[in-house]
Amino acid sequence: MLDRFLAGTLALGALAAPAIAETNMPFALDWRFEGPSAPYFVAIDNGHFAAEGLRVEVSAGQGSLDAIPKVATGAYPVGFADMASLIKFLDQNPDAPVTAVMMLYDKPAFAVVGRISQGVSEPKDLEGRVLGAPPPDGAWAQFPVFAAENDLDMDAITIEPVGFPTREPMLAEGQVDAVTGFSFTSFLNTSRLGVPEDDLSVMLMADYGLALYGNAIIVNTDFAADNPEAVTGFLRAVAHGLRDTVADPEAGVQAIAARNPALDVELEVRRLEIALRDNILTDWVMENGVGGVDPDRFALMIEQIAMTYEFNADPDPAAYFTGAFLPDDGSRMMQ
Repeated sequence: MLDRFLAGTLALGALAAPAIAETNMPFALDWRFEGPSAPYFVAIDNGHFAAEGLRVEVSAGQGSLDAIPKVATGAYPVGFADMASLIKFLDQNPDAPVTAVMMLYDKPAFAVVGRISQGVSEPKDLEGRVLGAPPPDGAWAQFPVFAAENDLDMDAITIEPVGFPTREPMLAEGQVDAVTGFSFTSFLNTSRLGVPEDDLSVMLMADYGLALYGNAIIVNTDFAADNPEAVTGFLRAVAHGLRDTVADPEAGVQAIAARNPALDVELEVRRLEIALRDNILTDWVMENGVGGVDPDRFALMIEQIAMTYEFNADPDPAAYFTGAFLPDDGSRMMQ
């Protein structure tokens, strides 16, 4: 799959970027500087943002529910957040100037990671056991849909609110039987704490009935209206950064390590490769290019959200995602 990606994108570096005035575009991540964030740092170091006339500084986050309001309030013009969380946020704040403009995780990383030695291998095993879930976690936000799709009795599951820093340590120590989280984060972090990998079950929610999209680049719509070329340039630079990261994942992680010398490079290369394989370079993306959405699947996603969430108003897909800012110069294509 990576070869197919590279075959269609390695020539993109010769594409001329439009000449635009230098613009500040600080970028709010949803989480820490880990392997999957490599494309943004690569885009900085390899000059892709600069070629678009952009000054970009990446800031770490504390979950999608942290990144969305940062962009909605204008504190950041662009950010990275979970699509389903954005939909709920906009339903509750219909006048908020924020929308998604580029889908990065075509297949969401939402997962339940359990300890097999504590009896958690399949969704039904969660009944009668303790599930650790950080309240701001994007995966926890989708758990009711996961539970409904798998006919789980929520009353039979003990939900233990946990902090992000304590989530995997509590799983490793057996204080909880499973946790919600991103697959490549909770699995690798728990393994790193000494839990044998064959004792960990990773239930990717997308493999258990969820048709949801994952994380997308979001933009403040007021900023986008005033700076449309800058937004498109930002997305083009991200596409180039992704291309370079796929070509050399270790170099991508080294770009993060330059900002954090204590980074475990080997661990983060593995995390990045899992994200590329399972979440970003899906079959649909290889056929259609990175960044867009399938309208039918998007409609199904909204239906699934409505299974466990009561919308205040009729959902409007056009309010949640627009492809109007995606570059059309071929930089998104995977072939």
